[in-house]
Amino acid sequence: MEARVRQGQWLLRIDDIDTSRNVAGAADEILRTLEDFGLHWDEPVFYQSKHLDDYRVFIESLQQQQFVYPCICSRKTLAKYQNVYPQFCRYQIISINEAHALRVKTTTNTIQFQDQLQGCINHNVGVDDGDFIIQRKDNIVAYQLTVVIDDALQGINHVIRGLDLLDSTPRQLYLQQLLKFNSPRYLHIPIIIDEAGHKLSKQTFAKGVDRSQPEKTLYCVLKLLKQQPPVALEKASVSEILNWAMTHWQVNHLKNIKTMMT
Repeated sequence: MEARVRQGQWLLRIDDIDTSRNVAGAADEILRTLEDFGLHWDEPVFYQSKHLDDYRVFIESLQQQQFVYPCICSRKTLAKYQNVYPQFCRYQIISINEAHALRVKTTTNTIQFQDQLQGCINHNVGVDDGDFIIQRKDNIVAYQLTVVIDDALQGINHVIRGLDLLDSTPRQLYLQQLLKFNSPRYLHIPIIIDEAGHKLSKQTFAKGVDRSQPEKTLYCVLKLLKQQPPVALEKASVSEILNWAMTHWQVNHLKNIKTMMT
């Protein structure tokens, strides 16, 4: 909605490079669901699996500039370090023939950015995260790097996403600096949770959205987003609801969201 109000483009990306987690037919189901809800993207769908060569080019660039290094540490070895990598492999000579991940060298400089909803964010990647993985041992490129490259390839200048990804943003900004990419603006909103406080996701076995009543769901979402839709809109069509939302959309109202529960 923010993209439409600003007369921008809304682009659709399918994260499908983690083959171990892909579900047959899931991508097509996502597309059909969006269409049922009257949500139409502006350019061809961007499938990450079709951009593996692009990721490889940028990884090689980081390697040539010695910004990354191989790591053979196991999760078991690192379990007690509370997700901050202690640089065990940073100064070691690791054979490239041995299965290894790639980690990016971080610094202790603070990353600062202004989130449109959460305000000024300060985060020290080197201290709070340590050298983080950009490619796993199974050669699958990590989310933190793919999303940075994807945003650059697609010309993304405005990102709206869930608050659960706020902690990832400083790492992505750090990678953008290394790769000399422009950084988009960010807006992180609260996520929908269940009664136990868990994010609705595949991991928590959340049910898919009901496609049989898109009008009802769209109306409920507008209420959750504090857009104050009139009661009469509850019985409107999908196109009428979306047209109303584009006319009355207020990003400042998102600041009134405390939590979003099912």
